[in-house]
Amino acid sequence: MFVLFTVQSLVEALITLLMVGAKAFAMIDAVSRTPQAFVAADKQTKPFWLIVLGLSLVANLLIWYPLSILNLAGIVAALVYLADARPALQQVSGR
Repeated sequence: MFVLFTVQSLVEALITLLMVGAKAFAMIDAVSRTPQAFVAADKQTKPFWLIVLGLSLVANLLIWYPLSILNLAGIVAALVYLADARPALQQVSGR
């Protein structure tokens, strides 16, 4: 019985760490880009992404439960940045 809860806790911790890692990577990537690259790539502005990604990262660090609505919304935002904005920014920046 206790082994099941231990496994569940480990899985939740692993998922949370992966979520924090993805959000931190997206945040670091957004910080490293120039504001002009966001405009040239026709994406949301750099301050928009920094606010969204920063808030989602802080929420994840404060609310350690991976299935909270703020953490789920934050991971969706980070994945949208990584899947949509980042490739466009790389193409514009030449990286």
